[in-house]
Amino acid sequence: MVDDSALKADLLSYLQHARDALLWKLDGLSEYHARRPLVASGTNLLGLVKHCAGVEAGYFGVTFGRPFPEPMPWMEDDAELNADMWADASETREGIVGLYRRVWAHAGATIESLPLAGRGAVPWWSPERREVSLGLVLVHVTAEVQRHAGHADIVRELIDGSTGLSATISNMPEEDAAYWAAHREQLEKVARNF
Repeated sequence: MVDDSALKADLLSYLQHARDALLWKLDGLSEYHARRPLVASGTNLLGLVKHCAGVEAGYFGVTFGRPFPEPMPWMEDDAELNADMWADASETREGIVGLYRRVWAHAGATIESLPLAGRGAVPWWSPERREVSLGLVLVHVTAEVQRHAGHADIVRELIDGSTGLSATISNMPEEDAAYWAAHREQLEKVARNF
């Protein structure tokens, strides 16, 4: 049988790795590049962080009867469409990153206070799925943050070519620009044949 506290620690570790990877994608960028939409949907790095802050505040807050104490108007039902996916002119990078870190602390208190089988209810889910365990929410939120960290990988690569999990772990073969250009061209040639 798996120890509940060990499994909880493992799940939280995976979540924290995703959070750290997401924030690392902002390192060294100008305000313009942190906010710059590089795909048709407007996806941008600072917006991904803002979105994840709102997601975690909801899942580890309201779901378990512990609402996050700070207002997040972009997460309200009457908010502008996609307001959680970009930072407006009044929102700073430091403010959004700081908010996300405070959400982590709030989430951590929820996670610490409940067993993995601890029950909650996700009000925005359909009634037949609404009742959840902390374990399910941990897995769900980790998947969500990992998904957005993957988006951030692509956006950051489009900005300046940076790739990888962190400043010290690229997860990529260490090759020069010529190798990558030739590799990309090889893939392009294969794709054109279809």
